[in-house]
Amino acid sequence: MNVQLGRNKVVRRAYGIDEIALVPGGRTVDPEITDTSLNIGGIDLEIPIIASAMDGVVDVEIAVALSKLGSLGVLNLEGVQTRYEDPLPLLRKIASTDKDEFVPLMQEIYSQPIKEELITRRIEEIKSRGGIAAVSGTPIAAINFREAIAKAGADIFFVQATVVSTEHIGPSSRVKLDLNELCEEMEIPVVIGNCVTYEVALQLMRAGAAGIMVGIGPGAACTSRGVLGVGVPQATAVADCAAARDDFEKETGAYVPIIADGGIVTGGDICKCIACGADAVMIGSPIARAKEAPGRGFHWGMATPSPILPRGTRIKVGSTGSLERILRGPALLDDGTHNLLGAIKTSMGTLGARTIKEMQQVEVVVAPSLLTEGKVYQKAQQLGMGK
Repeated sequence: MNVQLGRNKVVRRAYGIDEIALVPGGRTVDPEITDTSLNIGGIDLEIPIIASAMDGVVDVEIAVALSKLGSLGVLNLEGVQTRYEDPLPLLRKIASTDKDEFVPLMQEIYSQPIKEELITRRIEEIKSRGGIAAVSGTPIAAINFREAIAKAGADIFFVQATVVSTEHIGPSSRVKLDLNELCEEMEIPVVIGNCVTYEVALQLMRAGAAGIMVGIGPGAACTSRGVLGVGVPQATAVADCAAARDDFEKETGAYVPIIADGGIVTGGDICKCIACGADAVMIGSPIARAKEAPGRGFHWGMATPSPILPRGTRIKVGSTGSLERILRGPALLDDGTHNLLGAIKTSMGTLGARTIKEMQQVEVVVAPSLLTEGKVYQKAQQLGMGK
C-alpha cells in the first residue's frame, strides 16, 4: 500500500518482524518429523542458523562447535583473529573497557594490518578440527585475499558490506570488485550481502551468488540506520528478496537461498523470517550469549572500528548458557532465546509446515500488538516477554 508522504513523494509501507504474526492453518504436524535442513553452496546443515561474522560471536572454537551441532559459524577475516597471533588479551580489553573509551580503543586495535598468514592459519585450524570453514570479508578483502582464502581450503566465502551491488561507481584509480568474476573464478561458493530490495537481490543471483544476505541496519549492535538513515524493515526486505529468489528459480532453475541477517533475537523472530520467505537466518547477539563466545558477554558491530565513520556499538548481552543449550536446548529460559531449533520445529508443527518451503507459505498478518497484547504483568514484572 502506497502512502502520500507529501505533494511530490509517495512512499510504500514497510514492516518489521515485531509487527507481524503467523497464522495457524487447518492442520498440525508432529515437530519430530519436521525438516529444517538447509543446503547452501553444496553444504548441508540440519539447522538453518548461521552465526554472524563478528569478533564477539565467532572464533575458531565456536566455528568448529557450530559445525558439530549442525549449524554454521562464519569467521571474520578482517577482525582480531587475523590481525593478532593471540587475540585473547584484546578481546578481554574490549569487554572490560569503559563505554566512553570503547570506540577509540576499537579503532586502535583494528588499526593493525591484516596478516595473510593468519588468514591461512585460522582456516586450517577450523578444517583440521573437523569444522566447516566459512569465512567473511568486505569487497576490499575479496580483492586482496581471495587467492589465499581459496588456497587455504575455505569451504564457503561470504562477501559482506553494509550495502552491496553489482554496479559500483568509484574513482577510476581504485580497483573495483567484479562480483560476476569473483563468483565465476573463485573455487568455492560465494554468498553475497547485504541487500534489501528485489532488484538488487536478482542482480546478485544473476552474478552467481550461492546465497543472498538480507538486512541493512536491524542488528542489535548496528547503528547504520541512525548514522546513515538507510534500511528497510526486515519483514518487508526478506519478502521482497524472496520474491526475487522465486523468480530467479523460474528463470534459471537454480535455487539461491535467502538469509535474513539482523534484528533476530528469539526463536519467534527466526520463525517469522522464514514465513516471510527466508531459507535461513544469520544471528549475532543470540550466539554472543553463549558462555563459549569470544565476546565474554558482549557483542559489537562489524563497522564499529571504522576509523572514519563508526556504525556500530558494543552491547552487553550476558552469558546465559552453553552454545548447545542456545541452539538445541533444553531451554532454561522462557523468553525464546534458548533451544532455537526446538522453537523452529515447534512453530512449524503448530503451523502445519513439514518443511522450510511449506513454512514459507504460511499465512502472515500485520499485528502491531502481537508482543504486548495481554502481557501487562510480564512487562511490569520484567518476566518472559516483558524482559
